[in-house]
Amino acid sequence: MGRDPHAIALVAVTKGFPASDVASLATLGVTEIGENRDQDARAKLAELAASSWQLPPLTWHFVGRLQTNKCRSIARYAHVVHSVDRPEVAVALASAAQRAGRHLDVCAQVSLDDDPSRGGVVAGELSRLADQIAGQETLRLCGVMAIAPLGADPDAAFARLAAIAAQLRTEHPQATAISAGMSADLEAAIRHGATHLRVGSALLGRRTATFG
Repeated sequence: MGRDPHAIALVAVTKGFPASDVASLATLGVTEIGENRDQDARAKLAELAASSWQLPPLTWHFVGRLQTNKCRSIARYAHVVHSVDRPEVAVALASAAQRAGRHLDVCAQVSLDDDPSRGGVVAGELSRLADQIAGQETLRLCGVMAIAPLGADPDAAFARLAAIAAQLRTEHPQATAISAGMSADLEAAIRHGATHLRVGSALLGRRTATFG
């Protein structure tokens, strides 16, 4: 596809899988770990900390729908938050990061079907959200995230996201990340410039139960 593999981060989404699978991935060199649920992430972090596994440092990505009442917890462990889609969430996350004495990388989540009920800011409101994120002392706007709409052509969806990301970079040149692509559509995401792939079942198989 003409892409440098080193320019693409593989984020292993371990929703529904135990901490032992996180440890197994880490020993294989997969150290970017994604979680959808705060409760699951905290449980796995605690288990890993109490274990005898000798693991390399892990980078934790929160990729699930973000609510303001979860920001305080998430800010304590996440290194990257992919799903900020409202100004009030940005403010809450920044405040929580300040209390925790941390700085977080943040992607603005964009709705590609213009249905904010599914998560994501509509494209016309992205500039305002990006300004809100970038204006927070403890947050670094690193780019955009999106999920291809159900039933849509992923190439068309991610081509639109690439154009949105390019426009954002004219206002915020440091916002170079494009978090796009999951197990079923990662090839399309790579074709359209994804820098972070959020992959679960392609790495770990189908989930048989919800963790936690």
